[in-house]
Amino acid sequence: MKKLNLGVMISGRGSNLQAIIQACSMDDFPANIALVISNNNNAEGINHASDSQIPVNIIEEESYPDRVAFEKKITEALNFAEVELVCLAGFMKILSKNFINEWYDKIINIHPSLLPSFKGLDTHSRAISEGAKITGCSVHYVRPAVDEGPIIVQGAVPIFPEDTPDTLSKRVLEAEHKCYPLAIKLIAQGRVKVISGRTIIDGHDQFSETLINPKILKN
Repeated sequence: MKKLNLGVMISGRGSNLQAIIQACSMDDFPANIALVISNNNNAEGINHASDSQIPVNIIEEESYPDRVAFEKKITEALNFAEVELVCLAGFMKILSKNFINEWYDKIINIHPSLLPSFKGLDTHSRAISEGAKITGCSVHYVRPAVDEGPIIVQGAVPIFPEDTPDTLSKRVLEAEHKCYPLAIKLIAQGRVKVISGRTIIDGHDQFSETLINPKILKN
């Protein structure tokens, strides 16, 4: 089976990278990590890649005269590794329009909310303070506008009255670790099509359950 070559870009702890590594370790998973790029020499996620004998390229923006040169180096590294799909997994740099258009429909990201709600930062504290009962995560194709792009997979997570941003973050992260590998699998299988700004997933089962929070108690 020809596997899709992934390039995973990180800046920090790399928990989603680890989830992708675990998925790719399965013989029947249709993707393989060809390269991990970090813009932070101290990122914990580098250790996950090294432990799994995955090539790592550290490309720090401060080492280049401008963002154009920085992103050119990233593109060169991705192309050299024959990357076919770029996965942003906690990559804490906003990429330019030119870079994103160069990888149009070949670059995806995960965001800790149910997009289009709560774009940007501090998603968990904002969801709690605004009284939302349900939040989650979204895997989407990247577009030049931040947290925009066709949504591939979403996972819903309830918000409890006693939640703090930290407790909510942990539950959402568990959903992220399921949703990101699933999105990659669907793309690698050729089952994701982008039509008129939306994704159509071939051959998927309809979700039949409704997540309601708070749970309705019986009298």
